[in-house]
Amino acid sequence: MVSANQRDLKEILHIWLSLWSNLKQFFQIGARMGRPEHRRTISDVRALTALAHPVRVALLNQLMAYGPRTASRCADAVGASASACSYHLRQLARWEFVEPAPADDGRERPWQATATGFALDPDLGNPAALAAQQTLAGMQIDQDAEAARAFLRRADTVGREWLDATELSRFSLLMTPAELADLTRAVDALIRPYIGLTRTDPPAGAKPVHMDVKAFPLPEEPS
Repeated sequence: MVSANQRDLKEILHIWLSLWSNLKQFFQIGARMGRPEHRRTISDVRALTALAHPVRVALLNQLMAYGPRTASRCADAVGASASACSYHLRQLARWEFVEPAPADDGRERPWQATATGFALDPDLGNPAALAAQQTLAGMQIDQDAEAARAFLRRADTVGREWLDATELSRFSLLMTPAELADLTRAVDALIRPYIGLTRTDPPAGAKPVHMDVKAFPLPEEPS
């Protein structure tokens, strides 16, 4: 026979479990809420040089796409060991590209990007700054291309709806510098509400999506 004290303990335990479940749901919802937009401009050649490493660029891309992650969770995605990722994340933190993120488990050490967007604005009159910018841009182009190739390799697993929504297009335009600047600003304004780190109202079924924009003048037509 169950005593009154045992029944009371069971009821208390049930109440605590119910409260804990509600708290977990609350914090999970909070984790999905977007951060305030904070776009950081990088002009320090030392910071640019520190970022100019394929693993560091890949790690920053992961944190920008998926939010806070531990070194272990990033390892497979960036093709490096967890210890190597941990080292590179610390180097990124040194130059304030990333920072420790709040953790539910004291044994974990997640990281997050310090900003919701980064822009490079080096002194192009400085050869070291120009070299760092070109190196970084080349790495990002390579990683964007690899992301597209990786998608093509798994395209048969993403589902018809996502395949129909996917776009791989190339355009050859004829425009002035002012028109190109206006176009890129307009595209940026259309994209801005959907930035993963800042979006506060993602509907059910929303997933991280890669999108990159490249627009530049072609060489003069050969004579």
